[in-house]
Amino acid sequence: MTAGEGNQLISVHPNDLKFIFELEKQSFCDLKVVNNTEHHVAFKVKTTSPKKYFVRPNTGVVQPWDSCVIRVTLQAQREYPPDMQCKDKFLLQSTIVAPNTDVDDLPADTFNKESAKEIEECKLKVFYESPSAQGNSEDEGLKSSTEQSPDLNSAVRQLKEERDAAVRQTLQLQQELNRHDRNVNNLVFLKQDFLKRRRQRRNDTGFSFTFASFVGLIGIMVGFLLNLSLSSPSTE
Repeated sequence: MTAGEGNQLISVHPNDLKFIFELEKQSFCDLKVVNNTEHHVAFKVKTTSPKKYFVRPNTGVVQPWDSCVIRVTLQAQREYPPDMQCKDKFLLQSTIVAPNTDVDDLPADTFNKESAKEIEECKLKVFYESPSAQGNSEDEGLKSSTEQSPDLNSAVRQLKEERDAAVRQTLQLQQELNRHDRNVNNLVFLKQDFLKRRRQRRNDTGFSFTFASFVGLIGIMVGFLLNLSLSSPSTE
């Protein structure tokens, strides 16, 4: 049974495992496993090359009408396969288990074909893709979507013009805000300078009045002494 066939306990998406193959780099592919029944279904993943792939989880239990994701990681390889062809295969086994069964509680013979349980199997092929091939497919998809939408370029241009207009308006507002800040700073400086000069004038006025009073007092005392000396009788 393949992943695309119906009337099975579980369905797997996508139907194949595709990895972007690069030397000395890991690559992964996610599989979505969907339980198509009202029963608890246990699954197990097997592969013909267990040393090349890391599968987590490789065993699990999916609740009724629920799903889970299996991540298959291709370990870093030191050489390219011939013609980028891969002969590895995966097998996903599934069977109905008792309700509320935990994966740690599964018996050792759960997926044994010789047992009385009905075990379904889903075979998955493995394909390798080069990074350049993936980039080309993405470019072709973008080109195709552009050709199918003739108004896309005009819409993009309009959005770009609106963006540029918004940027210009933002810059203009920023310049006006800077001018406003400079004017406010100038007003604050003028106010502080005015208050400083006013305090200085008050201090100068107080000093002049005190000095004049002191000089006047000395003049009065000198006049009093002169008057006293002139009014005293002279001795002959």
